[in-house]
Amino acid sequence: MQNPLPAELRKETKNYSVAMVAACPFPANHGSAASVREMSDTLSQMGHAVHIVTYQTGQKDIVVRYAKVHRTGPFRPETNAKVGPSPEKFLEDLGLLRLLCRVIQRERIDIIHAHNYEGALIGVMAKWITGRPLLYNAVNLMSDELAGYRFIRPAWLARAIARGLDWLVPIFPDHITAVSPELKQWLVEHGTPERKVDMVPAGIVPEMFDNADPEKIRRCHRINGRAIVMYTGVLNAFQRIDYLLRGFAVVSKQQPDALLVMVSPLISESHQREHKKLADRLGISDAIMWIAPHSLEDLPSYLALASVTVISRPECPGHPVKLLNYMLAGKPIVCFEGAAKGLRHLHDAFIVPNHDCEALGKGIITLLKDRELAANLGANARMTVLANFDWRRICRRIEHIYDRLLGNPESGDIQSEHHAFARLRP
Repeated sequence: MQNPLPAELRKETKNYSVAMVAACPFPANHGSAASVREMSDTLSQMGHAVHIVTYQTGQKDIVVRYAKVHRTGPFRPETNAKVGPSPEKFLEDLGLLRLLCRVIQRERIDIIHAHNYEGALIGVMAKWITGRPLLYNAVNLMSDELAGYRFIRPAWLARAIARGLDWLVPIFPDHITAVSPELKQWLVEHGTPERKVDMVPAGIVPEMFDNADPEKIRRCHRINGRAIVMYTGVLNAFQRIDYLLRGFAVVSKQQPDALLVMVSPLISESHQREHKKLADRLGISDAIMWIAPHSLEDLPSYLALASVTVISRPECPGHPVKLLNYMLAGKPIVCFEGAAKGLRHLHDAFIVPNHDCEALGKGIITLLKDRELAANLGANARMTVLANFDWRRICRRIEHIYDRLLGNPESGDIQSEHHAFARLRP
């Protein structure tokens, strides 16, 4: 459970009734669903009445502690939610819109806070129906991801639709928060007024990693004495797992005892089968352990076992939640420039040029061999995430955006918060 808010992060403010639109299985231990849950619980602790409006499905072993959850139907536990669009979601989204409008009226909602593209589109329609202001939390670009889901074929059509969504969705919200400076810059350069966009990153719950037990994982998977290179996250094409495998092939030539541990919250047989074929061609299959699914409770223990953590996605306009987890765990990170949000090379991460798989592998080798450098990068990464990405501080920023949208004056000290977030640059 999160600790109460520190005194310096409290402020006198009007409390609001907020409808969080989560057009995804909820709760879940990956991506936006995790951020929505942590943001909602923190805002609830700050005194706001937060109502999460979401689908029937979600993981039953994850607790929403403070916010109230409204579902389109009876809760249906799901341990292996599908990431990305699907035919079933279109009907569920219609139900989500109807539910959102009912919640807005019944709970006297002050503001709609929508996440991701589906949530934003549903939020726009609810805004038109109910007249409530809409805050859209932008975490990605469809042009970066939609084709990778392989839901729409051919790929050129998926890319065309994605570009259309990237242009259309930002037009209608009253305000937008973008989770990275790059995403904010993209929105502004493509026509969104700068005054309409704030950069507000995803966050962490500092206490989440306090009780990690790596030995439990070591015993369970019989991992003894090997250097562990770890990736945690989904295996979809846009994550560029192929780059990670090619980079690890470089590692294996110099560090044959190194083990690549792929820890995913979801089972994805088609993606895993494809990645295993590439691993076979690269001759590294015997040095890889595939683990899926894992529970949210076990994630800190998995990461505590890692010698080096990796992100192999180069184009990443959003903010990878896995990056925040790596930082909170105090682990040395190797990543491409495009994923290095708020990090500096050789200060709190080892950053390599985008798309350079050999450089990715050499970065991993450097940190496996230079344990002092690895320890320093990990310690600095943890200090960075605790200083800049605590949900309690981030939600204070969100609270002030609510104030502005609802016509309530901000307190003077918010200017220091504006400047602190503006300094977050890769």
